[in-house]
Amino acid sequence: MQALNISVVQTSLIWEDTDANLTHLESMISDLQDCDLIVLPEMFTTGFSMRPEMFARYSGERAEAWLIDMSVKLGAAICGSYMRCEGELYYNTLGFATPDGVIQRYNKRHLFSPGAETEHYSKGRERLVLNYKGWKICPLICYDLRFPVFSRNTEDFDLMLYVANWPEVRNYAWQQLLKARAIENQCYVVACNRIGDDANGVKHAGNSCIVNFSGEEIGFGSDQKVFRFYLDKRALDAIRKQFPVLGDRDEFTLI
Repeated sequence: MQALNISVVQTSLIWEDTDANLTHLESMISDLQDCDLIVLPEMFTTGFSMRPEMFARYSGERAEAWLIDMSVKLGAAICGSYMRCEGELYYNTLGFATPDGVIQRYNKRHLFSPGAETEHYSKGRERLVLNYKGWKICPLICYDLRFPVFSRNTEDFDLMLYVANWPEVRNYAWQQLLKARAIENQCYVVACNRIGDDANGVKHAGNSCIVNFSGEEIGFGSDQKVFRFYLDKRALDAIRKQFPVLGDRDEFTLI
């Protein structure tokens, strides 16, 4: 498949209320037709909460069941992150659910130490690169955006996803870093950020966007809305053939 129909859900989130957020998100996406992939923000069930010991078990189980159920109903992949527990450990996990009832997970590697995420969550290790409808996709979470080595396109992926609770005060960095990741990795970048204020008074301006392999951006502003667009894989394949910069990339191994 050469085209991918993507829907980016830019929305406010209800603080630490999993059921209310899932009800709200379902109302936003339940009528989507002919969609291949739906992208939700980081911690879409709770907002960027540092209380996983109170909410992670219920929120994680509900989030994953809901992702799978909605993916099957809509016939589209759905991804976003949520707090989740494994035994005694808590993770900020991105789930990528597909209509066959399967969910793949990525645990956030770069925890946001200025916001105390390192004190409440465990660090992920492995990056997830998956195949979906002829596209190779690498989903990452928010603060990962600042670390180009981890984001480096060593596996010839076509699309990088960033789901985020990125604050308005650092919006300029958000926009520039997304362009940099797209250019240096010669791939599409799709970024989904929340809007609105959280319970800590942090403002989020959204500015979800799509950036193509040349760094050209289509921004979505600060409205609460589902934004839809097509990605053309033929254009990506053509530029990689014409200008094969990835063939000159450095080899490295992360520890």
